Amino acid sequence: MRIESPHRWDVDYQTATDIQKKLRDRLVLRGENRSFKLVAGADVSYNRGDDIFYASVVVMDISNFVVVETANHHGRVTFPYIPGLLSFREGPVVLAAFEKLTKMPDAVIFDGQGIAHPRGLGLAAHLGLILDLPSVGCAKSKLVGEHEPVGWEKGSSAPLIYKKNQVGVVLRTRTGVKPVFVSPGHRLDFTDAVNLVLSSVGRYRLPEPIRHAHTSVNNLRRELSGI
Repeated sequence: MRIESPHRWDVDYQTATDIQKKLRDRLVLRGENRSFKLVAGADVSYNRGDDIFYASVVVMDISNFVVVETANHHGRVTFPYIPGLLSFREGPVVLAAFEKLTKMPDAVIFDGQGIAHPRGLGLAAHLGLILDLPSVGCAKSKLVGEHEPVGWEKGSSAPLIYKKNQVGVVLRTRTGVKPVFVSPGHRLDFTDAVNLVLSSVGRYRLPEPIRHAHTSVNNLRRELSGI
């Protein structure tokens, strides 16, 4: 597939933040009243201090957790590390991996944030909008917001609140394990985002598409870099 970006990626800090604010207004944060079967997980890896980034996209049939397709890409990154602008650093290599897919997923889970972001446009929201696919961020740690304690049973949750608005859900995906931070990216509401993540969880804390993408991209990095 050919992916057209609505903006350049090699921009300065002010331009990048302006882009985020403009794109935030284009997000669709409502559900589509349908279930998803083919769900992609996307992840990025790199060696510390290196400017070569590796990306993997794994498309999985979540009815049986069978991998349908995997696409990889690697390339040189020029955008610096700046908190809150991760998508400008990782976005191009991830989108290049998506372009190699022959089967388009019904939805995407990103290892990152959706709207739970200082300007409401984390990686999952930014790339979900460009891909025009239902997308959700499922992060292991919190970027913004506060929440009440979460129950210990699987499925327990609490709203994630930032500046008096809900931006995500703190979700327990396995009984007795640390929760994850779920936030809609594009074409999903909070309920749909949580349901997508829970339906994609197997025996472990993280959704299976993300786990497989994580394994795939680290194998790719070790294979190509020798580290």
